[in-house]
Amino acid sequence: MSHRLRTAMLRAQLDPAALAAAVGVDTKTVNRWLAGRVPHQRTRLAVADTLGETEAALWPQTRPDQAPGGEATAEVVGAWAHRAEIPGHLWTGLLSGATKRIDLLGYAYPFVLELLPDATARLADKAAAGARIRLAFADPDCPHVGERDALEQIGGTLPGRIRNALNFCQPLHDVPGVEIGLHTVHLYNSVFRFDHQMIVTPHLYRARGYQHPALHLRELSQHGIFASFADQFEQVWQTTTPYPSREPR
Repeated sequence: MSHRLRTAMLRAQLDPAALAAAVGVDTKTVNRWLAGRVPHQRTRLAVADTLGETEAALWPQTRPDQAPGGEATAEVVGAWAHRAEIPGHLWTGLLSGATKRIDLLGYAYPFVLELLPDATARLADKAAAGARIRLAFADPDCPHVGERDALEQIGGTLPGRIRNALNFCQPLHDVPGVEIGLHTVHLYNSVFRFDHQMIVTPHLYRARGYQHPALHLRELSQHGIFASFADQFEQVWQTTTPYPSREPR
């Protein structure tokens, strides 16, 4: 069974009949693809174009030059030795392109809110259009922040960086669809999710945020590496307290 094709069709909101009409085949043919049959290359390319995917993402077995070794690693579409090496256009493209969900988790990440001069206004507009936006920062007064500050050797500046990021968020206070939370969790990585794509930065001992390695993930299944990090966000989010202070969750 082609789980990748089925997931891509669901994401594109196309049923077998609609996909068949778009690429000029019979609905039964699409059902055969879903059952595992691989179409000819010309048709594969047409299907990929219709679904906004790549041939390698839908049928990795047909592209040994591009296909990673397994289902989990197929969701890794980019990797960098340092977060600072991620192209700016990728960050801005992810932020601008998200329409359904933005989930951000870290200690302090003011750089995300500085990607565009109107970043917070864009977030507010996305929320008004129906997107769910959740921003999780570390509580600047919790012990873990002091410990992280010491690990990164940044001279007691982390609490101030968190407060600076929270200050950026002030225009988002009381915007329906936007939630800001403070956590007190030891993080092993930061997660920046934009719909079905995500940047993850594993935290290295004594390395600062911009020095951490980074992965660009794209969701292909409900059981891949993307889902693991998405679940981590949910687990941490459930521990947060609202900011500014409101009633406990």
